[in-house]
Amino acid sequence: MSTDPVCELEARLSRRVKQIKISATKEMPMIAAQVGGCVSLGQGIPSFKTPEHVVEAVAKALREDASAGKYSLQPGMPALRRAAAELLHREKGLSADAEREVAITVGGMEGLLCAMLTLIGPGDEVIVPEPFYPSHVEQVLMAEGTPVFAPLRREDWSLDPEAVAAAITPRTKAIIISSPHNPTGAVWAKADLLQVAELAQRHNIFIICDDTYDALTYDGEAAFSLCSEPSLRHLLVGVFSFSKRFALTGWRVGFVWAREPLLNQMLKIHDAAAICAPTPAQVAALASLNGPQDVFRAMHAELEKRRNLICARLSGMDSFRHVRPKGAFYVMAKADLPAGAVPDSRALAIRLIREAKVITIPGGAFGPGGEGHVRLSFGGDEAEINEACDRLAAWSAAL
Repeated sequence: MSTDPVCELEARLSRRVKQIKISATKEMPMIAAQVGGCVSLGQGIPSFKTPEHVVEAVAKALREDASAGKYSLQPGMPALRRAAAELLHREKGLSADAEREVAITVGGMEGLLCAMLTLIGPGDEVIVPEPFYPSHVEQVLMAEGTPVFAPLRREDWSLDPEAVAAAITPRTKAIIISSPHNPTGAVWAKADLLQVAELAQRHNIFIICDDTYDALTYDGEAAFSLCSEPSLRHLLVGVFSFSKRFALTGWRVGFVWAREPLLNQMLKIHDAAAICAPTPAQVAALASLNGPQDVFRAMHAELEKRRNLICARLSGMDSFRHVRPKGAFYVMAKADLPAGAVPDSRALAIRLIREAKVITIPGGAFGPGGEGHVRLSFGGDEAEINEACDRLAAWSAAL
């Protein structure tokens, strides 16, 4: 009697891997590749190339420094840890010990995973504001914890401390905070964040603060980070990325901050999973921090122009409503379509690929509050945004 190898494999897989799935951010471009000719408002990648001074610094290191192609110290290059600590002090008032409280990771994602696998286990609950960044939920599940959703205020995607309080149980171990927020582009109010910090301290709950988009805010407003709150630091893990601020998405380098006893435990996961972040990428990150900053300021200004452009284009369409984002480079567009046009956001995103040839990400992939929406990225250049919006406008008008 033959055995179906697929069924046999499925039976032998870990519960951990069965619980998680490939994100819609990866799925939609794969569907679009089969269609062809699509323009993307999908994955969150800024269009800017690696700045020349960063390229030169890496090339020089590889030519002249034999250690640049080898493992760094497990927690990262000392010079980069010092520069990261200086950044935290300058921007967040966090006096970080570079030797004992800062570690360089393989992007912010590995930093998040180190925190999650260190703090969370079976039976532990993690509060996730919703709509959510899907990888936050997948990492909770990978750690065999339970995600518990705290809905954002739907009218403006702001953080709702009352929803967070309602989600707390005796099993709550951590709360994930990320502002500016992916997928909504919201920048959460300091008062709301401080209320959540007070809840965390009252109930002895860890805060995992994902500050990936901390530098990308618009209209002259800075984002408040809970990493700036001194009373919270015994419960805090700060996660930071060089990907968005410095256009280093492909270099895969980020860093984490935590008190020494907790960071030492996280470094066990880091060592088992990665050993160290890629050394050439660490050189790139150091050059980004210590080199000329005008190129990055120009990138930021360009993203603000793109934000303004996509909001203006959406405002000119009857079929898509949106809340103007104050940070990151995403906007959630709510579809206002004829009844029965699409059953859900995934079906809408697939129709947009096949009929409009525009890649978007279904809002339902970010939780129940995202249903009926598609997430649009304005990380692409103005020509891409205009072409995509032309196609969306023509498609919606044809309905």
